[in-house]
Parts: sequence; C-alpha cells; structure tokens
Amino acid sequence: MSIQTDLTSRVAGAFAAIGLEPALGEVVPSQRPELAQFQCNGALAAASAAGRSPREIAQDVIDHLGTDPVFAELAVAGPGFINITVTDDFLAGSMNAMGASERLGVEPGPGGRTIIDYGGPNVAKELHVGHLRTAIIGESMKRCLRFAGHDVIGDVHLGDWGLQMGQLIAEMERRRPDLPYFDRAYTGPYPDESPVTVDELNDLYPHAAAHSEEDPEFASAARQATFELQDGHRGYRALWEHFRAVSVAAMKEVYSDLGVQFERWYGESTVHHRMGPMVQALQDRGVATEVDGAILVDVSLPDDNKEIPPFVVVKSDGAYLYTTTDLATIADRAEDGFTDCIYVVDVRQSDHFEQLFRAARKGKIAPESMILEHAGNGLVNGPDGRPLKTRAGNLPLLRSLIADAIALAEERMRERNFAEGYPEAERAAVARLVGLAALKYGDLQNHRTSNYIFDLERFTSFEGKTGPYLLYGAVRMQSILRETAARGMEPGPIVAPANEHDRNLTLRLLRFPEVLGRAIEHRAPNQIAEHAYDVVADFNRFYEACRIVDQPDAHIRGSWLRLVEAAHRQLATLLDLLVIAIPERM
Repeated sequence: MSIQTDLTSRVAGAFAAIGLEPALGEVVPSQRPELAQFQCNGALAAASAAGRSPREIAQDVIDHLGTDPVFAELAVAGPGFINITVTDDFLAGSMNAMGASERLGVEPGPGGRTIIDYGGPNVAKELHVGHLRTAIIGESMKRCLRFAGHDVIGDVHLGDWGLQMGQLIAEMERRRPDLPYFDRAYTGPYPDESPVTVDELNDLYPHAAAHSEEDPEFASAARQATFELQDGHRGYRALWEHFRAVSVAAMKEVYSDLGVQFERWYGESTVHHRMGPMVQALQDRGVATEVDGAILVDVSLPDDNKEIPPFVVVKSDGAYLYTTTDLATIADRAEDGFTDCIYVVDVRQSDHFEQLFRAARKGKIAPESMILEHAGNGLVNGPDGRPLKTRAGNLPLLRSLIADAIALAEERMRERNFAEGYPEAERAAVARLVGLAALKYGDLQNHRTSNYIFDLERFTSFEGKTGPYLLYGAVRMQSILRETAARGMEPGPIVAPANEHDRNLTLRLLRFPEVLGRAIEHRAPNQIAEHAYDVVADFNRFYEACRIVDQPDAHIRGSWLRLVEAAHRQLATLLDLLVIAIPERM
C-alpha cells in the first residue's frame, strides 16, 4: 500500500466516523509544501450537503484523527483545507516498505488483456519523424501498464495490403517484366531472394505513386494488381511477401535502435480473410446498406452536434479500404480475447476512430464490454511551428534523426569531458545511449496530445529537463554506491530523516505509485518524465547537503546509502518506463 493510499484510508475513516462519505477523505500532496506535506479538501465538498461550514467539518475530522500516531501535525487552513504532516518515523517505515516491494508500492493491475496499436508504418516506406511519437509513447504506455501488472502486448499494425501494394507491383512489372512473378504461365517455385533491396523499394514507391497520379492507364493497372493480389494471384503474392519481408527487417532495425519491441507484427493483410464475411454479416443484420454501389454503415447518432459521415466498408468499385481492415482488426482482437484496445495514432485521425468505434459497436463486432480508445498524439514540429520537414519538403527519416542525436550527444560529452579516456567502443556506446535518451525524453516530457518543437540542441544538453541530465543523475547514483561499497560502507535500514533534504527526497520517492497511476489513467507518460526529473533534482539537493562518507553516525550513514539505493532503483525504473537505458558510467 502506498503512503497516499494509507493516509487516505485513515482520513476516510474519520469522515465516515462523523457521518460523511468516506470518499471525501482523499489525501493528495500539498499544494503548499512549505505549510504541510499532504492535504485533504473533502470538507469543502461536504459542506453544502451537510449544512455545516467547511472549517467546522475539517476540525471534526482532525479531532477524530488526533490520536493516530502517524500524524505529526494536523491543521485547518484557509476555507477548510486539512493540512497533514506525518511523523518522520512513519516516512521511514513507508520507505522501507517500498524498498521491500517488488513493484515499489504499486498495487497489481486488474484482470483482462490489453492490446496497444502504436506503429502503423506502411510497407515500402521508411520510418520517418511522424512514426517517432507513436512508437515512443506507445512503448512507454505498454511498459507502464505491464509494470503495474496488466497483461498487455503491442501490435505494429502494418499498412501492407492496400492500393500502394498494387502500385508497387505494377511499377515493378513496368520496370522488370522479365521477372517470373508476372509470367502467368509460370508454375515453378519463386526465388527465395527478394528482387529489390529495401533502399530500392523505398525509391520505387514514390515513383509508383506519382506514376499512378499522372497516368490513368497505369492507375487502372495498379488497381487491377491490387485486386489480383488480394484475390490470391501466386506471383503477386510471392512478390508482395518479398516487399513485406525486406520492409519489416528494416523497420525492426530502427525500432530496435529506439528500444521499441512489438509482440505482434500483424498487418492489414492478417485480417483479409475476415473482410468479405464481415461485410456480408453487416448487411445481413441491416447495419450496412448499399448506396450507389458502395456499402456504408450509418454511424450518426441523434444527439450529434456535428455531422458524422457514414463509415464506408466497400467502395463503389468493390474494393476494400483501410476502414474495412480496421473494422476486421477489431473483430480479430475481440475473438482473441482482448478486453482493451488502445490506439496510439495521430490526433488528426480522431474522426476516423469515432466512426470506427461506432461501427464496431453498431455491427456487434466489438462486445459492449470491450474498451476501444484512441489515445491520440500531437505532432513533431520544426522551429517554425509546422510539422518537421527536410529542406526538400520531406519528413525526416527516423534513422537520420537517431544518427543526428547520437552525433550531437557525443559532441556534448566532449565539451564536458565525459567518457574521457574510455575505449573508443565504450565511448561510442555511451554517446549512443545519451543521444537516444535525448531524443526520447525530448518527446515524452510533453503531454501526449501536445505538439512540440523538435530541438536537438536543447534535448542533448546536460542541464535542465533533458534525457542526458537524467542519465547523468542515474550514473552519479551508481558511482556513489560503487565508491562507498569500495570503502566498506553498506546500506542499512532507512531511519527517520535527519534533515529537510533527505525528508524531501523520501517524500518524492513515495509519490511513485500515484504518479504511475495517473500516467496509466490518462495515457500520459509525461507524468513519468516529470517525476523522473523531480527525483534527480531532489537527489542532487540531498547529496550536496548530506555528506555521506563524512557522516559519523553509522545508522544515518547506512540510511542515506539505502536512500541513494532507493533513488537509483526508482530512477532506473522510471527511465525504463520511458524506454531509456542507462550506461554503466559516463
């Protein structure tokens, strides 16, 4: 049980004792830490229904709590706030309990299975800056849920089955008609090796897309190729498998660099077999209707305050859309037993997800108990406040951003004489971790829905609210523990704080369960990022004021070392939740 939960339980009991709702006893960190450590605002909320003044209610609650030995001071403040300060012994006991907890005081999560859809890259297209936020936010959310005991996996959800596949096939046939994939009389096995590399494929796609726009005859051929691919054309399927394989291998390499690991590499193609029967079932139920050759689902509701267009599941030419595959994917996930389905996708897709979720409910594809949630993310902008692009007007490639971050991190390290004298391989490895930390923290410190300015100069600084600053804090903690151990100094049980600095660090560390809870509830990894920065800042103040090796009292010295150990353990956990790895030294 966290300290905040413990205190809430005690104060809730006091509210119940005076005939009021226990829920009024919620305890939160004080907004005025110079006056108290915690506060309860329930007396203000209770006053109207109780017909009593908030201050009178607050005093009654305090009177009932007065004999509880965990409280050092209780006071009524302002219009009826209850200010709470606990004893140092209670803080010490709470910290020792957190240290003994596998999850740092976090209660296990509920039952059910969660899938997070947070990739969305397209085959034959390189990962670019637009994929950064979904990858990092989704991975962090998954790790937060998993740390809290939830059963959760991530799905990349590849765009691998639409018109772009037909365009690629048509362009390949135009360029390489000699390949066996286009010979309808060919009956032998197709080559194991792809006829294109990933770089060639990435170059092929924009030419195919442009050709399709400029040449109606080619566009028609691309649509026909798409139809035949989806209908089972042997040669097209074999060629498509090559396209998919080389693309996925390249994607995995970049995602791995970011520390992002998907448990599922499913794509639109995975649910192709479901789409025909699903559309037919929607028609049979009267949910989907044919209009001018297209098949639509009316998802509008009587109380809508804006127009919600119909959800198109089949185009007038008989082709399926990504809307169809998204709906079939929900059916697939429901059949697999997932109870929660969270989509980390650009906020600009919010209207699509509103339509999708309504269609899934109306069509009985998703059970009412299944949570369908769009956790939309904002954009990565350039200095001009617009979506970040290269000088050529393209979205910067993600692998290029990673390389730039690592190069700038190495420059920053050289300026500060970090990793000086290390073997070249180790120095490069440290620079890589620092650069990646800069890139990830630069993103995750912002609220998920916010746009932010991409500024590598600021992100790679070792000062301020940055990934490198946090890494340096973690490495410093590791160094302290190593050096004191070398002197024969070992951590002991945490005792009552000796001063405001170890007290403040203790209070900060004890907030972790609620911070993680908020991050999960609001799908907001920035809560973790903010807390990580606060932990390092409080630790630095503690370490500057509390000279551990000079402390003559062995009990206090052992307690401080245990506090360093606790801070390091929590910071390492926080950074892992932010998909950030820590070097051994710097």
